[in-house]
Amino acid sequence: MSTQSSKQRFSPWFLPALLCLLVLVALVLWPLAALFHQSVVDPKTGALSLHGFQAFFDSPRYVRAFFNTVILGAVSTLGCLLLGAPLAYIVARYEFPGKTVVALLPLATIILPDIVVSQAWLMLLGNNGIARHALESIGIDLPSFYGWFGMTYTLILNDYTYVYIGMLAALKAIDGTIEEAAVNLGASNLRRALTVTLPVLAPALLVNAMIVFTLAVDNFSIPMILGGRVDVLSSLTYTTFLSEMGGNPTMQSVLAVVSVVLVGFVLFIQKRVVERKTYQMQQGRAPLAVRTSGLAAAALTAWAVLFVAFTMIPALTVIVGAFTKASGPVMQYGTFTLENMERALRNAPEPILNSLMLASVAAVAGTCFATITSYLIVKKRMWVVSTLDYVVMLPLAISGTVLGIALIHTYNSGMIILTGTWVIMAAAYFVRKVPFSIRSASASLYSIPDSIEEASINLGVSPIASFFKVVLPVMKPAILGAAILMWVTSLAEISATIVLYYGGMETMPIEMFRQIDAGYLARASAYGVILMFVILVPIYLAVRFLKLDLFSSR
Repeated sequence: MSTQSSKQRFSPWFLPALLCLLVLVALVLWPLAALFHQSVVDPKTGALSLHGFQAFFDSPRYVRAFFNTVILGAVSTLGCLLLGAPLAYIVARYEFPGKTVVALLPLATIILPDIVVSQAWLMLLGNNGIARHALESIGIDLPSFYGWFGMTYTLILNDYTYVYIGMLAALKAIDGTIEEAAVNLGASNLRRALTVTLPVLAPALLVNAMIVFTLAVDNFSIPMILGGRVDVLSSLTYTTFLSEMGGNPTMQSVLAVVSVVLVGFVLFIQKRVVERKTYQMQQGRAPLAVRTSGLAAAALTAWAVLFVAFTMIPALTVIVGAFTKASGPVMQYGTFTLENMERALRNAPEPILNSLMLASVAAVAGTCFATITSYLIVKKRMWVVSTLDYVVMLPLAISGTVLGIALIHTYNSGMIILTGTWVIMAAAYFVRKVPFSIRSASASLYSIPDSIEEASINLGVSPIASFFKVVLPVMKPAILGAAILMWVTSLAEISATIVLYYGGMETMPIEMFRQIDAGYLARASAYGVILMFVILVPIYLAVRFLKLDLFSSR
């Protein structure tokens, strides 16, 4: 009896789950623990000390950077809500000409790397920007694009799509009968929206607000390029890392810990509030969209199309810049040249090859890991899987710069030395992007009944073999989606790369950052066009030939 009971308790999936957990321990928990330990240790005596945190709170610059980070996150979140939520409401509740284009175009902004967007708006609204000069010629003076204006403007237009996607899904999931009931009881449209629709949407609104807040707080390239003299934690952590290289690493560790605690606190509050505010309802038909006509339809279409087209300006600007002749930092707009593209493709192709290699390694490793992990989390009930479920989402609370610093501290000496190798860069990509791939891969698993796998096992096929023969084929679309997600997001990664790369291993985002910093916007544009191309091609191929509905708004 005891032997049979022990066989029932032992799962063949225990070892794979434990292996996945150990991978995250090595790449997330251990480096994070080392970082926290570094922040509370006196480097001279080796004793525990809070001197670093005392220096943080005693320094006006550090404290100001903390509050600047919170303000930047709050303002960006508010701006994204004001743009994304109304657009989602219009797309979900109204029928108008050109709706399909309006619904899909905002999703294209997600694939534009932050550094491409930063560079584009800098070319337009920077000190020598063509749009700035055009506006000044007619008497319209804009504030400097370096500082608060540039950072908040770019972050809002870059991240509002996350609110749009989340709110669009929430609006289409509402049971239309509850709104109809409110109207039948005499409620006006405004009262119905405030007393019925808004409370039901509140959890989704809060979740998406917190996503945008964490993205703004963790963003590196936009504050570094456009921040000017405004310090935030992400940029200050990097500059402190540079100043402490080879010396006392206490303050970089302290700043990194403060960043992790800030984001972790926000995610904790979001989880608690959402759990208390969630409403459950029977899934009915979605509210019917109102068909517009005449002047209303024309006005709605014009507003939506112009708004969405405005957010696509960065991509067009970078394309123009890549084929514009430049004399050093001076762009000669109106001229055409292939010199910038030729230099990137023929004379300096290393960043392109490095990006492709690292993204490929991260995509293959991350997709395999995400497939197994998502299956375990959704389908298996073991203590090791429960632990894995929590640990795998921990990277969401860690910015790329913090993760890079943590990996350097952990693998810079001892038995395993990875610093100064491409392996540590690929590992950072893996850790940063795999939580999103796990969410993508998990989507199809909830709809796969356990009975299919159980039937295979009852026919004598082992649980592991049943997974490969029964579950894996059904997961194929989700796995391909996770692979493409890993690929495109790894290609655009810069925040972790900026502290991990070494001579000869520059990536396209790093090369763009260096060229922008030197003022060579045309050269940076060339890499930007290539980066957008290698991101868009697999997405197009997946949609066109594999029939993956990656960006469906339905």
